[in-house]
Amino acid sequence: MSYTVALNFEDGISRFITCKSGETVLDAAYRQKINLPMDCSDGVCGTCKGQCEQGEFDLGDDYLEEALSEEEVAEGKVLTCQMVPNSDCVIQVPVDSTLCKTCPGEQTGQIARVVQLSDDSIELIIDLDEGNQDEEAGLAFLPGQYINIQVPGSDETRSYSFSSRPGTQRASFLIRNVPDGLMSGYLTGAAQPGDRLTMTGPVGSFYLREVKRPILMLAGGTGLAPFLSMLELLADRHDQGEDCSQPIHLLYGVNKDDHLVKCDALDAFAERLPDFSYNTVVVDDASAHPRKGYVTHHMDHDALGQDFDVYLCGPPPMVDAVLTYFREENIQPANFYYEKFAPSQTPVSEEVA
Repeated sequence: MSYTVALNFEDGISRFITCKSGETVLDAAYRQKINLPMDCSDGVCGTCKGQCEQGEFDLGDDYLEEALSEEEVAEGKVLTCQMVPNSDCVIQVPVDSTLCKTCPGEQTGQIARVVQLSDDSIELIIDLDEGNQDEEAGLAFLPGQYINIQVPGSDETRSYSFSSRPGTQRASFLIRNVPDGLMSGYLTGAAQPGDRLTMTGPVGSFYLREVKRPILMLAGGTGLAPFLSMLELLADRHDQGEDCSQPIHLLYGVNKDDHLVKCDALDAFAERLPDFSYNTVVVDDASAHPRKGYVTHHMDHDALGQDFDVYLCGPPPMVDAVLTYFREENIQPANFYYEKFAPSQTPVSEEVA
């Protein structure tokens, strides 16, 4: 038996390691050439302390309270030199990846197809090379994270969130069709099936946490992509008999009617996940859509009064408007995770305390 452990570093880089049965996270990381912080390796100093966000594990009782207090254990803090996973886990490592002598993973693959979903959105589908990752697990990432794709014929990269679920040999992305954009121009004018692509990642702190309470998802434009990845993972878990009974509601906003894409996928998720629902919103005043305006105009205040988590992904103006709305309405979710994205810029991921 082995488990996958995601190590999330302060600079947004994620690396995934495999822990063997009975193996500590620290030993597994060193075996896979990731030098996590450590000094004593005996549970005495606390140098290897991190935060376990998801998963089950055993810490034993061989560490000193000076290294890890009972209060810290209750908060999910761990010593990686003592932590033995009993399931897949996600750990926050409180240093940059470079200090652990690691860097983003590199992936290669070839274009399977490019689909013009609308004048505003492109879907890019990539078949990953089998030599880059475990053939059974496929590409490891946390649903919601992004990867940097090098634009063929240039040294430039662009960052895109996965719309596919983790662990497959085929990765998909929703990409905004930017006029005169470097990647947009390549995809709409030159890209062909079989073209080779190089990617680095995964990256980002915007990803699905353990589902403990109702979730409100807010997507703007191609910011829908990470939610498709999250929903695919949750639907797969439900298909396998796991309990995914918390209500999940998605509000998906676009500027024009024909910018609404992947609604067939959302309909399929509503069929597979009994507690998932979604509504679409269109900004254009000329639209005949039943819900016009912005996503903030169509939130259910009664539902928002509950204990719930918020995930928000969209362009900066939308994200800023939603943050302002929550602040002015004094709406305080249990957790609020958001990511801003803009063409040719690295996405900005944050958590609102």
